[in-house]
Amino acid sequence: MSHPAHDRVNNRTHRKLLVVDGHVAFTGGVGIADNWRGNARNPDEWRDTHYRVEGPAVSAFQAAFAENWLETTGETLQGDKFYPPPEPAGALDAQLILSSQPNGSEDMELMLLAAIAASQDHLRIGMAYFVPDDIALQQILDARRRGVAVAVIVPNSLTDVPLTRKASRYFWGALLEAGVRIFEFQPSMYHPKLLIVDDVLASFGSANLDERSLRLNDEATLNVYGSDFAKTQIDIFDKDLQRSRQVTLEEWRARPVREKTTEWLASWLRPQL
Repeated sequence: MSHPAHDRVNNRTHRKLLVVDGHVAFTGGVGIADNWRGNARNPDEWRDTHYRVEGPAVSAFQAAFAENWLETTGETLQGDKFYPPPEPAGALDAQLILSSQPNGSEDMELMLLAAIAASQDHLRIGMAYFVPDDIALQQILDARRRGVAVAVIVPNSLTDVPLTRKASRYFWGALLEAGVRIFEFQPSMYHPKLLIVDDVLASFGSANLDERSLRLNDEATLNVYGSDFAKTQIDIFDKDLQRSRQVTLEEWRARPVREKTTEWLASWLRPQL
């Protein structure tokens, strides 16, 4: 169990938010750096997805920014200049989930666990950093026991955080044995944070399926409901699968002893990864 005082020191804002005139918001996995100047055409260009959002949900993005701004500067953002009246846009239902220290992190974890528990047919998980805790692992295994098809895309050795990849791989055994299909994206670093439940819900933003996102960081994830939109995300997921390599249970079991040892050591750092 992590120490509360240590968690406060370790807390950071990991949200990826850009709000324009209170009417348009952008979120996803993209940061502002050279890594995001292309679309995985070579190992220097990360594979990521970013989303443009309009409508009443933009007000929630504004609130998320205002929360961090107040925490950082002590200034409260007020008035129509920052908060114009919300305007309808499109027919999709959307819900922004925020997590923050010290008391708000549970919301993100409960949302993700509830979404996984609600799955009936398919779970598609695309995560830059996939190190689920024991409860999340159990929820995924429970989904398999219900007959849910589960596919996970993660980075390969081109990841920017090799230690996290090692910790992730340590926990794959039970998932692979249960029939979870795990794929490593090949062309470059894979940085999306995407969960698609059946053909109904797409959840995306800054939160990874790891303890750092669910317990330590300030994160923002948008849930979008609707089969038409979910289908667009499934299409993107399937295209990424075509550029990924499946990891088999036999391959995982045959890892060299040195890899097994370093992955076991990395697994002890799971609460910080």
